[in-house]
Amino acid sequence: MPHPWIPNSVPEVKNEMLKELGISDVLELFNDVPKELILKEPPKVGLGKPLTEYEVRRFFESVISKNKVFINPPPFIGGGVCYHYVPAAVKAIISRSEFYTSYTPYQAEVAQGLLQAIFEYQSLMAELYGVDVVNASLYNGSTAAAEAVRMAARVKRNKRKVLVSKAVHPEIREVIKTWSFGAGIEVIEVEYDKVTGRTDVNDLLAKLGDDVAATLVQYTNFFGVIETELKEVIEVTHKHNALAIVYSNPILLGVLRSPGELGADIVVGDAQPLGLGLNYGGPSAGILGIKFERDLLRQLPGRLIGATVTEDGRELGFTMILQTREQHIRRERATSNITTNSNLEALAAAVYVSLLGADGIRKLGEAILGRTNYALKKLSSVRNIKVPVFEGSQYFMEFPIKVEGKDIEDVYKALIRESIHIGPLLRRFRDYAELSNCSLVCFTEAHTKGDIDTLVSVLEEVLR
Repeated sequence: MPHPWIPNSVPEVKNEMLKELGISDVLELFNDVPKELILKEPPKVGLGKPLTEYEVRRFFESVISKNKVFINPPPFIGGGVCYHYVPAAVKAIISRSEFYTSYTPYQAEVAQGLLQAIFEYQSLMAELYGVDVVNASLYNGSTAAAEAVRMAARVKRNKRKVLVSKAVHPEIREVIKTWSFGAGIEVIEVEYDKVTGRTDVNDLLAKLGDDVAATLVQYTNFFGVIETELKEVIEVTHKHNALAIVYSNPILLGVLRSPGELGADIVVGDAQPLGLGLNYGGPSAGILGIKFERDLLRQLPGRLIGATVTEDGRELGFTMILQTREQHIRRERATSNITTNSNLEALAAAVYVSLLGADGIRKLGEAILGRTNYALKKLSSVRNIKVPVFEGSQYFMEFPIKVEGKDIEDVYKALIRESIHIGPLLRRFRDYAELSNCSLVCFTEAHTKGDIDTLVSVLEEVLR
């Protein structure tokens, strides 16, 4: 019988196609597939019959009605991807057809509007991170960090070791290790101070040597702790002729000195906080920037858009001045195998930053810092909750809380039942055994004083 969802499944049509191909059975097309992997009968998919549009809609709505939506209060989930408010203007602008349907600009100079949008994104990110050059555009923060590590190893040709702080997000470290393995780069992890939650500078110094190509520190780190010794880390890295890579949350840079200003050679980050929303974990855009040095520029992955003027000097034009993908140059000379782009997400970030402006970014950072400190103060008064976990440190947007007397998983599930969502639980990550009864919590501009008070009161009730 013909299947309603499978094209050309009418027997007469199928037989005609088989005859044209010179085969007697469809399975002959799959001779390379092991026999044990081939299904013996068609898969039982769907509801057993074709559905009308109305039936599909009713079925879909019955399924999604089971979802638990966290709106009031918004989720307090941390771990690098946090809940931020996305202005309506961002979605309105990026939904315009000339942007929304754009892909890699193969005939680049024809797409002047798209090139200008990318150029503006590069310029805004470079100013925010305090560097000279930012590329456009990588997949997300983790792959941008991995690209930065590989770039550093190419620049420092005879050095095959990279030091990465254990206070860097564990999933970012995993991506770096995966990407480094094939390139023959050894990733050595630097301990974090169990008292302060910051990168252990003494351990970094002990592991720094002439064979180290780069160091990588996160600012703020995975625990939301501000790396107050970042400038010292960068300086000792440079003393060993290595490159300093800093992974930074872009929102943080509205209130703290940029990594470029502190001396970082390479900066990386994720554009998710800049108007991209949560999107079920993606897509996002990776930020990667450098200070203007010839060796770094020649090894920069991704693409760069430049501005120029017409021959008569009357009009401004944009052009692609660097393209390092294997589709455009010899494969062995490519510095990256990124084969698509995140231009739409980069555009959203550019629109978001443009809407806020320098003063708005600063006020946003101050608002988040104020909420973070208020939440720290309120949660520190809750019985059986240890806050802050790391004494004497400063936090931005995120921090861990430790439950005493109860299992954190039981508390987490009880909060979910009360429509409060925190996390992730740090026991998920093998590097943090001493934090096994801890969870990250996050506070952004989307959380009101009332939202934080609600979290505290429900937490008190759950622990009681």
